[in-house]
Amino acid sequence: MVHPYADAEVHGSSAVDIASLIAGVEQDVEAISALLPRYGRLIPRYTSYPPATRFNAQVNAAKEAEWLRALPGGEALSLYFHVPFCDELCSFCACNTAVVRRVESRLAYGELLLDEVDRVHGLTGAEHPITHLHWGGGTPTSLPMAAMRRVMERIRERFPLADDAEISIELDPRHLPEDVPPQLHEMGFNRVSFGVQDLEEDVQEACGRRQTEELTAECIRAVRAAGIQAINIDLIYGLPRQTAESVARTAARVAAWQPERLAVFGYAHVPWKQKRQRLIDESTLPQVRERLVQRQTIDAVLKRDGYQVVGLDHYVLPSDSMAEAVRQGTLRRNFQGYTVDKAKVLVGMGASAISSYPQGLTQNAPSAAMYKNAMKARPQSRPVLHGLERVGDDSVRARVIDKLMCLLEVDLDEEAPGHAFPELDRQIGQYVDDGLLVLGPGSQGGGNRHLKVTELGRAFVRNIASLFDEYLPAPGSAPAHSSAL
Repeated sequence: MVHPYADAEVHGSSAVDIASLIAGVEQDVEAISALLPRYGRLIPRYTSYPPATRFNAQVNAAKEAEWLRALPGGEALSLYFHVPFCDELCSFCACNTAVVRRVESRLAYGELLLDEVDRVHGLTGAEHPITHLHWGGGTPTSLPMAAMRRVMERIRERFPLADDAEISIELDPRHLPEDVPPQLHEMGFNRVSFGVQDLEEDVQEACGRRQTEELTAECIRAVRAAGIQAINIDLIYGLPRQTAESVARTAARVAAWQPERLAVFGYAHVPWKQKRQRLIDESTLPQVRERLVQRQTIDAVLKRDGYQVVGLDHYVLPSDSMAEAVRQGTLRRNFQGYTVDKAKVLVGMGASAISSYPQGLTQNAPSAAMYKNAMKARPQSRPVLHGLERVGDDSVRARVIDKLMCLLEVDLDEEAPGHAFPELDRQIGQYVDDGLLVLGPGSQGGGNRHLKVTELGRAFVRNIASLFDEYLPAPGSAPAHSSAL
């Protein structure tokens, strides 16, 4: 596929009429803006249900051990490894990371991950195939390659790895030595994710993240040359000094690289939570309407360049496995975002890692120091800090919310047969009147039991999902979630 902006935009010519493109999204922006007073409240991101704000200390390592021991033989597992280190910190980032210079400390963290793999194996046994494996952070490659290789070898010693397993890792182009991509390929990685955020120098300076376009392009070439063909890229709108014109240029340049997947997130400015964001000049942050224009502009560029919209904020090439998952209705959502992973159990390892089970959720001790102490204090247990257990109809509501977030539609006759949602009946009329939802009969003939999100409603899909959230705080409560847009 030849992208229309591949030559012109990358080299900065005026082949793309950006002003015309932005004018084309004005109608959508006006429609969304008109609904913000009604729907612009704080809403969970629904990467899980119940949301992580419900975590409590009653769900501990002993409870999780029960869930792991109860896994049926042959049940597939998904593994996530969290490395809470970065080689340098970005001002905009709200992640729980730190710069750790001492190689000895990073090697010691690798040893803890080895130990945790053994503990999981001790609880589950070896008969569980791994169908999905992801390394995130932080910057996972801040872990020495020798340490990462040992962990990957230990995984293969303890568990069978499915032939078609997706094995992925997050990379920082600013810190990717040329010998790393071939080593990642040798370890079995077949997908990488690059944090790009924005390619404009002015924006990068304001964010404290200098990463030239040429450097990122070279890293993508190096990874593909090493044999890893599947590329993900993250973009962010709402950053300081961004404009609709600048995000259009970034989106077009990134699309020219033809990454298989793109994730487009809105910047969350939470300086009361993440102190490093206090370095950002708040006067340079785009306001609500400008953020909407940026969001819709990126959407228009990527769709024009042949990308298929997935859920709330992902874009994929039609040939990618995520596009196929949408067609098959098997796309899912977890703490890593949208995923093609079909495993019902996700085991997170490392500091702050979250695990998901049919019975509930758990989270490890959040910082590297707390994680280390928890591993030492309980030598036979997982370093779980807290979690939640699903009760009542939590599992039914979780299925419904997941379908809405992933496929933008749900058949309640299929996902919640015989289940009534009184709160939905009270509020859904407004969503229909506002053009966010279309109702139809369910597969079993139930009246108005099929919900389909409209294109306008896609911007408010979290609000729509919240209609099924029994734990949603009342408007005006203390902030616990991010803005719906």
